[in-house]
Amino acid sequence: MDLSFSKEDEEYRREVRAWLRKNLPKRADDDEGGELTVADPERIARAKAWQRKLFDAGYVAIGWPKEHGGQGAGIVRQAILNEEMVLARAPAPIGMMGVQMLGPTLIALGTPEQKERFLPPILTADELWCQGYSEPGSGSDLASLKTRAEVDGDFFVVNGQKVWTSTAQFADWMFCLVRTDPQAPKHKGISYLLIDMRSPGITVRPLVQMTGQAGFNEVFFDNVRVPRKNLVGRLNEGWLVANATLSHERNMLASTTRTQQLMSDLLRLAKRRSRHGVSVLRDPVARQRLADLQIRVESMKYHSLKQLSDGIHGRSAGIGASVNKLVTTELNHDICAAALEILGSHAGLSRTSPHVEDRGVWPIDWMFTLGMIIGGGTSQIQKNIIAERGLGMPRGA
Repeated sequence: MDLSFSKEDEEYRREVRAWLRKNLPKRADDDEGGELTVADPERIARAKAWQRKLFDAGYVAIGWPKEHGGQGAGIVRQAILNEEMVLARAPAPIGMMGVQMLGPTLIALGTPEQKERFLPPILTADELWCQGYSEPGSGSDLASLKTRAEVDGDFFVVNGQKVWTSTAQFADWMFCLVRTDPQAPKHKGISYLLIDMRSPGITVRPLVQMTGQAGFNEVFFDNVRVPRKNLVGRLNEGWLVANATLSHERNMLASTTRTQQLMSDLLRLAKRRSRHGVSVLRDPVARQRLADLQIRVESMKYHSLKQLSDGIHGRSAGIGASVNKLVTTELNHDICAAALEILGSHAGLSRTSPHVEDRGVWPIDWMFTLGMIIGGGTSQIQKNIIAERGLGMPRGA
């Protein structure tokens, strides 16, 4: 396993760090503390401008092939860029669903026409995407989805509902799973469509989460017409395309650098807080809790380095995406839970209180990270995948 970067890679890290130091945007007051969860034109415009600036500098989708607008860089450079972005607390590009999920899927499985039409505006954030997978009765069992698409000449006519659809309130397009053969077994008869969110018959209703934000949405389709040329892959074989996208999503949700940054924030909080006049860091129970979390963070860091090493040498990642997703999302939630314990009675203060710590992000992050354990395939689903596909254990009843 490789544990060090080459001189060239370290030079690239210095270049990225210097560029971020010079170009990092100043956050506006309404950008503080969270995801973009409302269709605010000014915030969206700022976020799009930041992604375009990153793209012009060569820092968006650097692993994409050059012929599709990327840099053709290896996974090491992508890992370095991701790490430096998190360490600089830079805003993530607004179009990450397109960049990290749909884009690689189209590069691998899309038609030449689809690549030409959709990839350039993904990179520049001129078009934003959302994911139409989950339904009210099809969450963990995604293959049981019921949204229908019937062929009508050169179009599909889509009817049904999606739920928990992130960013649908301001997305331009959706990559969506629909059932095109209701008589086929549930993993068959599914197709993967690209749907214009401005199409007549689409209704988006935001869902307010326990954080008070509305990052998720319900989306309703009432006789929505989608051109057949927007079918990705073969008709009724969308499950294969969907799984290609899901592997990218699970890696996207599993940022080990973000976990390391979260742990650093927790340690800073612990150094500032005291109980009965004694520093939290001198409390043996708190110290053991922090040590246990730090060990888990370091273990995940070296697991990610192993995966990076495997990728460099062309070794299969296997169930790596599921391991990443399972471990990092649960670890992030546990870190936030530890922060709430350290804050004690201050954990429940509103973000406007003069006594609130860290702008009140810890309760919000605790609730948000709980959602990430569920999103992108629940922890229970990831454990089944690891057990069955990785460890060869028998399928549960």
